[in-house]
Amino acid sequence: MALTGRAALLAALGSIPVGVLEPSWAGIAAVNAPLALAMVCDYALAAPVRKLQFTRSGDTSVRLGEAADVQLTVTNPSRRPLRAHLRDAWPPSSWLPGTEIEAARHRLAVPPGERRRITTRLRPTRRGDRTADRVTVRSYGPLGLLTRQGSHTVPWTVRVLPPFTSRKHLPSKLARLRELDGRTSVLTRGEGTEFDSLRDYVPGDDTRSIDWRATARQATVAVRTWRPERDRHILIVLDTGRTSAGRVGDVPRLDAAMDAALLLAVLAARAGDRVDLLAYDRRVRALVQGRTAGDMLPALVNALAPLEPELVETDARGLASTAIGNAPRQALIVLLTSLDSAPVEEGLLPVLSRLTQRHTLLVASVADPHIEEMAATRGSVEGVYEAAAAAQTQAERRRTAEKLTRHGVTVVDAIPNELAPALADAYLALKAAGRL
Repeated sequence: MALTGRAALLAALGSIPVGVLEPSWAGIAAVNAPLALAMVCDYALAAPVRKLQFTRSGDTSVRLGEAADVQLTVTNPSRRPLRAHLRDAWPPSSWLPGTEIEAARHRLAVPPGERRRITTRLRPTRRGDRTADRVTVRSYGPLGLLTRQGSHTVPWTVRVLPPFTSRKHLPSKLARLRELDGRTSVLTRGEGTEFDSLRDYVPGDDTRSIDWRATARQATVAVRTWRPERDRHILIVLDTGRTSAGRVGDVPRLDAAMDAALLLAVLAARAGDRVDLLAYDRRVRALVQGRTAGDMLPALVNALAPLEPELVETDARGLASTAIGNAPRQALIVLLTSLDSAPVEEGLLPVLSRLTQRHTLLVASVADPHIEEMAATRGSVEGVYEAAAAAQTQAERRRTAEKLTRHGVTVVDAIPNELAPALADAYLALKAAGRL
């Protein structure tokens, strides 16, 4: 039960003549008694809230930054018409800031024995699962003086997937991949690549690629062409420890690493390689294995959607053991982690030999663009100190990258917008060099 503003207004207006003409309890009763009777009648004529029936339908997943429509069907089984205000409650991150009231509240009228459908449009601002809370209904009578109010639990979950903004780079990377595969006029050759076909020799070709046996069988000189090896194993490892929680720009480092991982996974799958994904800090947070090229991307985005950074130090030994256990044969292990000197020197370097003994290791890290801005700051005492601090930070990252490189590790260090294409380029370079 809830009192409306209309009832309060009528009571206030009725008290004015009482206070002027007859300021007594009798005068107050003379005004409020009819109002109270009208409120009771209005309450009795309002449709009951407890008997209402609700069902949901609509979107169950949406990419971050896009809109999802969830329909709520309200059935009125009573004999009274339903005039109501309805609030469809969801977590605050289900809408853009300041739009919750307009998006979550609805007015509806449902005749007796009929149903109506309303649509709640969600625009989530965070990844993960958004679960509907309660549906609160305030049912009005014909006079709008007193209302029936109640809440119902109508479960529904919308999974907010990573936005995969780096997919805009996919066409250019696929074009480069087609060049490596020899499907364009540019052909590649290299150690460890697979023989593809023979073609006629043209001036400028490497004489080491001439196939003398084929040349002896025909009148022209034949040259071997090659393509990168297929069916390689790519294991993408996401470090979800405390360093991945640091915010770079408007998003955590983990989100930028996810975006780069998705672009690499799609590119590797198109190249004919097998792609697995592991998220780890002190235990396995997500694992995707054995997916076909068509099922891989949906499986990856669903596994990454609820993933959040953990405020714990990553167990480097456990990460190495788990990665090796999931890549028993020779593979390319892509580790997306931090290049901060302390975590690398104390955690990654002691176990590096276990990872590089059999596998090719590629380490990718998200750099902070604000550091670059600070390094260019001049004109004031504070600016000079900021530039010095930024230069020291950049030097430490370069030293850390050089230590990894001396152990045979390929290192990619780029700001969020450039990490995904840089990682894809590093993968293509390894593939062109026959190192996979």
